[in-house]
Amino acid sequence: MIAPTSLGALSTTHELLTQLAEDLPARDLNRRWHADLPSMGWLLGRSIYLELYWLRERLQGDDDLSKRVRHIFASPLPPTAGQDAALPPKEHLLNWALEIQDQHLTLLANPGMLPDHPWLENGWLVDYLLQVHGLIYEKMLSVRQARAVRRNDGYQVHDPLQARLPVPDTTEISQGHYRIGAREGVVFDNEQPLQMVEMRNFRICKQPVDNAAWLAFMEDYGYRNDEFWDEAGRKWRDANQARHPWHWRQDDNRNWYAIGINGPLPLVAEMPVSGISWHEAQAFAYWASARTEGFRGAILPHEYHWEAAARIGGLQGAGQVWEWCSNSLHPYRDYEAPVDPEMRTREFDGQHMALRGGCIHTQPSLRRISLRSSGLPQAGYQFCGLRLILPPALEEEALYIEQWQKFLDKT
Repeated sequence: MIAPTSLGALSTTHELLTQLAEDLPARDLNRRWHADLPSMGWLLGRSIYLELYWLRERLQGDDDLSKRVRHIFASPLPPTAGQDAALPPKEHLLNWALEIQDQHLTLLANPGMLPDHPWLENGWLVDYLLQVHGLIYEKMLSVRQARAVRRNDGYQVHDPLQARLPVPDTTEISQGHYRIGAREGVVFDNEQPLQMVEMRNFRICKQPVDNAAWLAFMEDYGYRNDEFWDEAGRKWRDANQARHPWHWRQDDNRNWYAIGINGPLPLVAEMPVSGISWHEAQAFAYWASARTEGFRGAILPHEYHWEAAARIGGLQGAGQVWEWCSNSLHPYRDYEAPVDPEMRTREFDGQHMALRGGCIHTQPSLRRISLRSSGLPQAGYQFCGLRLILPPALEEEALYIEQWQKFLDKT
C-alpha cells in the first residue's frame, strides 16, 4: 500500500516541475541557456520518460510510450544537438506531461491496477521517484538562473557588500571510526553500502564561506594571482576570463550584486557564497591558507570529513549551498551497481567532484546526511559553495606540519 502522503508529495512535485516549464515563454522552453545545462523542456521530458520507463515498461511490461521517446530522453547529460532538435513545442510537451502525470497518480493510488512487484512494497518506487524528480527540479532551477544571468537587466545596489576576512571558527573532530553512507531506506546506489571509516583528528569550519569573505578573496587579487591556482584551474580561469562568481555583477557604482533564479538581488555579507566552481573553491582554500590568519593548512574537505562532522553535529549552516569536496565521486567499497541502468550513478568517471549538504532548493525527500551529489570542476551553476577544514591545533610547528601531511596522505 502506498501512503497517501507519498502520493500527495508526488503530485506536488509534478506541479513544481510543470510550473517551471509553464512560466517560460514558448521560445525559451527548449533553449540552452548554459553550455553545460540542458533546456528546461528536456529536463521536464526526462522526468516524464523516467516515470514511463519505471512504472510502465519495467513494472507493467508496456514499453510503447517509453520506446517512442527513448531516443530523446534516455541518454546521459548533456543532450546532443539532435535530441534538442527533436523536442516537441511547449504546448505539446506540457499537455503530454500533464496527461502522463495524471495517469500515473491514478495507477499508484489504485494498487489493483498494478502487478505485484518489489518496487511497490511500502511505496518504494514513489519515494524513489520523489527524489529523482527533486534532483531534476534543482537542475531546472539552475537553467532558470542561467536564463536570468543571460537576460540581466541591471540593478542598483543600496547596501553595498563589504569585504571581511574569514574567521577560523572551527569544530575539532576527534580521531576515530565514523559511519559513512546509508544502511537502508530509499536511497541512491552511490550511498551504499554502509562504511566505517577511520579518521584522524581535524578541524572543520562551523560555517560555509560567506559572501564577505569571498569579496576579500577577490579584492586581494585572488583571481589574478597564479599562486592560488593549479594548472587545470588556471586554464579554466583564463579560458573563461573568470574574475568573480559567474552570476555576480557590478552596478554603475561598481558595487556587487547577484543574479538569482528570479533576477538581480543583493549580496548579504553573512550568507554562504554560491555559484562557485570547484576550481574557484580550490583557489580560495589556497588563498586562505597562504594569506589569512589562522587558516594555515586550510583545504577543501574530503567528503568523508564532511559526513563525519555532520553526523556528530559539527556543522552549522549546512543545507544552504552544496559544498565542494576535495575528492572525485567514487563508488564505496563493495559497491554493487543496480541491475536497472537508469538507477546507476553515471558520474563515477574520475572527473565529477563530490558535493555534499544540499542547498536551499533541495527537496525534503533528499535532505539526509548520506546524500551525495557531484559536478564537473567548472560547474558553479549548481548552487555550490564551500567550507574549509584545517589541521588539528598543535603548538610545535614541525609537529604541526608533519602530522598534517600524514593526515592528508591517509585520507
